[in-house]
Amino acid sequence: MERPRGTGMSCRDGGSRDVAGSAAVLTGLGAWLPPRRVTNDDMCARLDTSDEWIRERIGIAERRIAAPDVSTGDMAVEAAARAMASAGVDGVDALLVATSSPDHPCPATAPWVAHRLGLPPVAAFDIAAGCSGFVHASAVAAGLIASRAARRVLVVGAETMSAMVDPEDRATAPIFGDGAGAAVFEAGSPHAEGALGPVIWGSDGSLADAIVVPAGGARGRHERARAPQGDFFVHLRGNEVFRHAVRRMTHAAREATARAGWRIDEVDRLIAHQANLRINLAVADALGIPADQVPSNIRDVGNTAAASVPLLLADAADKGELKPGHKVLLVSFGSGLAWAATTLVWPAGLAPRM
Repeated sequence: MERPRGTGMSCRDGGSRDVAGSAAVLTGLGAWLPPRRVTNDDMCARLDTSDEWIRERIGIAERRIAAPDVSTGDMAVEAAARAMASAGVDGVDALLVATSSPDHPCPATAPWVAHRLGLPPVAAFDIAAGCSGFVHASAVAAGLIASRAARRVLVVGAETMSAMVDPEDRATAPIFGDGAGAAVFEAGSPHAEGALGPVIWGSDGSLADAIVVPAGGARGRHERARAPQGDFFVHLRGNEVFRHAVRRMTHAAREATARAGWRIDEVDRLIAHQANLRINLAVADALGIPADQVPSNIRDVGNTAAASVPLLLADAADKGELKPGHKVLLVSFGSGLAWAATTLVWPAGLAPRM
């Protein structure tokens, strides 16, 4: 793997630019997926489900699963190196890793990723915002750039979701896959192609148990020895999540486009977190965005949580579905519950490294 060498916000609106006009501009994009493919038929061989049900209800045909000796940090390193190569840079001022499946509860995964990349002792930390993590981390990167705490920030979304789901649970095992995507943001003009627009984000902790790993944390630790094994894996109230995801993503998307000064009918591409194909089509329908303007890769990689947005960006760019000048609306939703949306105009000359 190529090893780069190192070189030396507030409330609802994440604020991707300051009064002096310093914006976070996308300059590099990288992705990495494990080579192992697990098809629906593979799932059906051990679960009481069917290929037809998984395709119809979720939109997935197969997902990528990391080898047992490959961690979230390992995948993050691969995607990050590719993003830096795409940007043509060998150093960053900060590195953020968005993940719900860190290598360890302590320490954060990001410092180890920075070390593996050969970076100097830059700021490196994790962000846990569930499937919305990459957009949240991008907003934080924009804030670092706007405040001049950093001029170049590497943002990684990486997940080993196969470690977080019960392989015998037909409600969750077919949904998730593993992988990593990364982006480089650099200080630039707010009018430049690739500049992040206003970030609209929020959370609702009253629904924290809608997507939750009940056991293994500080809460309930006195009962850890008696906790059912299944409580150490993700629990998901699918119908409730579906309803809230559509409502929250639709609202955030509308507000993000309005703050950017766009009309919804000006949006060329909707890049949505790949949780469920029906959710994304419902959001597109509510916004009035045609289905053919909604790229998707969930069929082939599953729900990769915090990695899904950068993986989809890289996939859509690689396939030519994102063209220079396209007005792109990004929206995500995940555990917390947490959600975020932002905008950018797709830049010319950005070649993702896959």
